[in-house]
Amino acid sequence: MSLLHTPSSPHIHAPINVRTLMFRVIAALLPGLVATIYFFGWGIAIQFTIALWTALICEGAMLFLRKRSLKVFLTDFSAVVTALLLVFAIPPLAPWWITVTGTAFAIIVAKHLYGGLGYNPFNPAMVGYVMLLISFPLEMTSWLAPQNLGVYNLYFTEALEAIFSGQQPVALKLDAMSMATPLDTIKTQLSQSITIGETQQTISIFGDFGGLGWEWVDNWFLLGGFWLIYKKVIDWRIPLAMLGSLFVMALIFYLGDQDSYSSPMFHIFSGAAILGAFFIATDPVSAATTPKGRLLFGAGVGILTYVIRTWGGYPDGVAFAVLLMNMAAPTLDYYTQPRVYGHGPKE
Repeated sequence: MSLLHTPSSPHIHAPINVRTLMFRVIAALLPGLVATIYFFGWGIAIQFTIALWTALICEGAMLFLRKRSLKVFLTDFSAVVTALLLVFAIPPLAPWWITVTGTAFAIIVAKHLYGGLGYNPFNPAMVGYVMLLISFPLEMTSWLAPQNLGVYNLYFTEALEAIFSGQQPVALKLDAMSMATPLDTIKTQLSQSITIGETQQTISIFGDFGGLGWEWVDNWFLLGGFWLIYKKVIDWRIPLAMLGSLFVMALIFYLGDQDSYSSPMFHIFSGAAILGAFFIATDPVSAATTPKGRLLFGAGVGILTYVIRTWGGYPDGVAFAVLLMNMAAPTLDYYTQPRVYGHGPKE
């Protein structure tokens, strides 16, 4: 008589898997990628290509060394998402080795040395970015001016040569190459006792809310984030709590001194606030998972982002804030577990 072998639960296959989730995240990011290329040139496309191949090669090598299935894990698109998120933080004409180093560090150290997808306590893309920012501050802060400011627009071949040769194109002015982001500009001007109002009137990189070019890119990230919430890929609590706490913090200080503190909308539409709220802080592995924990996690990211931006040594604090809250996520989940039906509150 043969025994009936019943596998353990779950017995119902979920309609969505890791590959589908990652593919939807990529789809939501693509409009923002196209907008970034439009405003900052072909260098972004080249950097993404470098990051993508580096991520896939490093992912394949680590899977081979760890004796994991190449077919299963290389096709789940998680390495592609890491490369795509990291490339938004890399200046368009940064040397090729910057992108290779950051991507390799994110995949090998921040992801696989902790056990691979599902075991990493920190967001891999943000680990790679912070490592680059601390190690190579000059290369990581030399941004191109948005192309709608009337500066020289590089051809694809010129951007390619600049990235791989390290030589600045002759036709490109130095001030266009080493242009600071709006957040960095505000911080620098304030350190020289120049008010925010004076800065925005005399420097032509500011738009309606954030920076010219940057705020339009953020609009596409915002639409992509809403689509992910609609498709139930991410939960609404972390983006709402992060952007809400950032808005409230900025509003309090802005109402107190408008010459020294930027408006809440400037903080929302500058830097990586929107990208971080919908695509980075919502990482299902490294973020909090309980409903209350997600609200606290998002609020913590927003508050820390404002604190670092305003009083810290770096113009943008999203990456640092996310990594700091990644460390707090297990504790938040432990103390915010929903009460099980029939049991008293957790002591």
